[in-house]
Amino acid sequence: MTVLAGDIGGTKTLLQLSESNNSGTKAVFEKRYVSADFAEFDHMLKDFMNESGAHGAAPDAACFGIAGPVSGRTARTTNLPWTLNADMLEDHFKIPRVRLINDFESVGYGIEALQDEDIVTLQTGTEVKHATRVIIGAGTGLGHGLLVWHNDHYEVVASEAGHSSFAPTDDLEIELLQYLRKRYGHATWERAVSGRGLVNLFEFMLDSGKSESSALNKARQAEDPAAAISRFALSGEDKLAADTLELFVKLYGAQTGNLALTGLATGGVYVAGGVAPRIIDKLKDGVFMSAFIDKEERMQDLLRAMPVRVVVNAHVGLMGSALAAARLAN
Repeated sequence: MTVLAGDIGGTKTLLQLSESNNSGTKAVFEKRYVSADFAEFDHMLKDFMNESGAHGAAPDAACFGIAGPVSGRTARTTNLPWTLNADMLEDHFKIPRVRLINDFESVGYGIEALQDEDIVTLQTGTEVKHATRVIIGAGTGLGHGLLVWHNDHYEVVASEAGHSSFAPTDDLEIELLQYLRKRYGHATWERAVSGRGLVNLFEFMLDSGKSESSALNKARQAEDPAAAISRFALSGEDKLAADTLELFVKLYGAQTGNLALTGLATGGVYVAGGVAPRIIDKLKDGVFMSAFIDKEERMQDLLRAMPVRVVVNAHVGLMGSALAAARLAN
């Protein structure tokens, strides 16, 4: 069968036509779009369908992972003026079945399609077959999800745990809690562990009386501040940036451990999102895993037994949408 998959974001959109069978899915045509170049998603999809027609049959089903809220058969993109309606897409493009899901749900489905080279293992652990898995991912926001075995595959249970209350574990983090509360009115995990969260942590350190190098200051003004902070931290060019990234990774590990306990994730813990692959060497230095395990003593053996893996394949969301589309067609 032929399936259409999409990973729709505010900056870029990936669309892919694949052939699916019992052995899996194989891409036959894929195209990357600059999302803002199109006033509506329909215009982009029309362009893709025209180009992909020469590469395969019309799709039997489609699934689109969308960076924005999904309500039933309708979705709105958070950073674009797009509204997608599954019924209208089915009718307009003659696709028998269309499903709209959140982009982090797509990532969750994509876990099953990953190969060894798509993963970096932080803790081997002992995976319990068909047991619950959890997934967390820092990027623009902080995604959370649970993966629960259903019939012959994992289904994704969506979550908004990124907006749950931030919980400090030491004096410095108590000061951070107070700082975030003063700035936002409520301190959440996403405001500490995300792209913007990294900037919040850096500004917290600055406001605490620490100083940055002039080179980093210039870089933060000229480019994405989170990217500049990460780069200067990883290269060792700026101590404040390095201290900030250390705190970021500690908090990331702590909340990942919280999610692992919440889901009793004996099937595995997966760290996804755009930030993790860029700081993979820092995630491997022990700070992340130390914070992950640093819970009350009687829970530590349980956490040490859980496999913890970082997803480094940037196409995992598209892979998940393709799998979901194939299941929809069946």
